[in-house]
Amino acid sequence: MDVEALARGEGGVDGGGAEGGSNTTHFLKQGGVVVSGFSASNAEKNALHGRPDAQISWTTWLKLEQVSMACFACPAQTTSCLFPPRLSLDGHFYRSLRIRHRCKKRPSITKRDATGSVAFSSASASDAVLSCASSSTIGVETRFWKWQNYTIRYQVAGDTGPALILIHGFGANCDHWRKNIPVLASQHRVFAIDLLGYGYSDKPSPSAAPPNSIYNFENWANQVLAFRSDIVKDRAFLICNSVGGIVGLQAGLYDSDSIRGLMLLNISLRMLHIKKQQWFARPFVRTFQNLLRDTDLGKRFFQAVATSQSVKKILCECYHDDSAVTDELVEKILLPGLQPGAVDVFLDFICYSGGPLPEEMLPNIKCPVLIGWGEKDPWEPIELGRVYGTYSCVEEFRVLPNVGHCPQDEAPHLVNPLIENFVSRHTMY
Repeated sequence: MDVEALARGEGGVDGGGAEGGSNTTHFLKQGGVVVSGFSASNAEKNALHGRPDAQISWTTWLKLEQVSMACFACPAQTTSCLFPPRLSLDGHFYRSLRIRHRCKKRPSITKRDATGSVAFSSASASDAVLSCASSSTIGVETRFWKWQNYTIRYQVAGDTGPALILIHGFGANCDHWRKNIPVLASQHRVFAIDLLGYGYSDKPSPSAAPPNSIYNFENWANQVLAFRSDIVKDRAFLICNSVGGIVGLQAGLYDSDSIRGLMLLNISLRMLHIKKQQWFARPFVRTFQNLLRDTDLGKRFFQAVATSQSVKKILCECYHDDSAVTDELVEKILLPGLQPGAVDVFLDFICYSGGPLPEEMLPNIKCPVLIGWGEKDPWEPIELGRVYGTYSCVEEFRVLPNVGHCPQDEAPHLVNPLIENFVSRHTMY
């Protein structure tokens, strides 16, 4: 199939198009059968070719994604494609386009100020303390810490016991651990951190440096290790979800003496990594990533998904239990994403195809590792993750039944005891 011909609406080996007025109908054939198609206006075609003044509709985004999926469903019959099946580092970007209407209708959330309901108390500029009004965070303090001249938000609870550092996944923040922190704080000193660029941490512009030189796993690992040294001031267990697991593994490689253990919950498989892309897809992946990052195309997409309705639908896709997708959760995820600079962080990260892979790091990890995996995760399939349980550092691969991609929030009744038991096994007084 001629990819450029498909984008132009012209016939190719397996693809073709038919002009109709100002619209072009694009379709994809496999084995002589039309498997997908979409109709795009000339303005939308301009957007596909990277023209910054072009407009592209949400419906066309969805249809483009369907064509992409069809291309990769039968690679033996399709020699090239517009986009890969997983166009983000964490594998969530294009899957987030496949919005499944699984959620029951819920009332819309009421937007608040981006800082939420908080009030500053007197404290030093490097470690300002916030008093949170939410009753769900009683006993949990929100503070800020200066790292390399950036302001980093974190939450802390608990006075005694082993130190735990909770590391969130892509697009999330330390509020994603709100169901875990108060419980774990009864016997542990618990710290949850917003990685640079996420939550209410600073979001420096990635355009000030080469692509992916600010938002990458090496930098985030250094952030976590500096946080452990400056704030925690003790050896710590790292409890990680999704791409946070890559951060945790990298930190464990950098400073094995300071990390007592690693728990990886549905760690990212990194399916868009350059080493995992099929050779014929690589130039198209890079071209499309550049379009997203360097033109208005990516910003328009971000504006389409940065709404309470879209966030709720995306969460309903990755959570197996729809009832866990509450308005509170949607608000916790959405509001930080509306802050200045968030769109640039998002686009820089989804165009990140390099860096470390779990299977390359696990053989060199010296601390004990426990892997927990929600068996109903549609983004990081458990069938592909089971191989991680075969590495010598992994003492257990625990299947979490009927749970999706974010088990710490969807099933805290399973995850909290798992954390407590893991930590107690490796705590020596």
